[in-house]
Amino acid sequence: MESINHRIAMYDYAGLAQSLDAHGWARVPGLLTSHECEAIASLYSSVEHFRSQVHMARHGFGRGEYRYFKYPLPPFITELRRGFYPYLAPIANRWHERMHIDVRFPLHHEDFLKRCHAAGQLRPTPLLLRYGPGDFNCLHQDLYGEHVFPLQMTILLSDPATEFSGGEFVLTEQRPRKQSRVEVLPLTKGDAVIFAVNARPMAGSKADYRVKVRHGVSTLRRGLRHSLGIIFHDAT
Repeated sequence: MESINHRIAMYDYAGLAQSLDAHGWARVPGLLTSHECEAIASLYSSVEHFRSQVHMARHGFGRGEYRYFKYPLPPFITELRRGFYPYLAPIANRWHERMHIDVRFPLHHEDFLKRCHAAGQLRPTPLLLRYGPGDFNCLHQDLYGEHVFPLQMTILLSDPATEFSGGEFVLTEQRPRKQSRVEVLPLTKGDAVIFAVNARPMAGSKADYRVKVRHGVSTLRRGLRHSLGIIFHDAT
């Protein structure tokens, strides 16, 4: 825990904020070691860690599987949520101010979770995803209830150079009265990406406006791909 907390504290959050403002996403390189990635991916086979499993094809979400962790979360997952949140809350508050949204976020994750739980959002949302050949994840948003923290994080746990091909992380922006913009984000094993959950502000010629954001994963051509999703709000 001391090691991951030290790593979280060492990142350039001014630079991450600039990337988030400019693009709606920011890469966090080398967040996890290869050993940590493999240890987290191996949890997928231990059902006692999870509250539910989703087969994406059954719901029209794509193809592949994911499992939601249950409370109490594994300590490492708790620390990722708790450690990043104080650095992201000021960005979230600034975004809400620019988008003229009245909601503001406390500076500690425990206080934000109390808000979620008081509104009936009691189920944890961190999840572990697994893709095999031919699997993909349709463009979507992870909202889950009334209280939504506007930033979330995905960590790639598999090596695209040796363990799989395809399966790129994809982000789209729907700009008002314009065609959608698509980005394929370059990630290597252990990298994280922080990105907008629902909407982000964009500077216009006269004022800021809102851009709708969705994310997904392209079709896996070969191998096995695991990733960890860190969502800061809980679900109803």
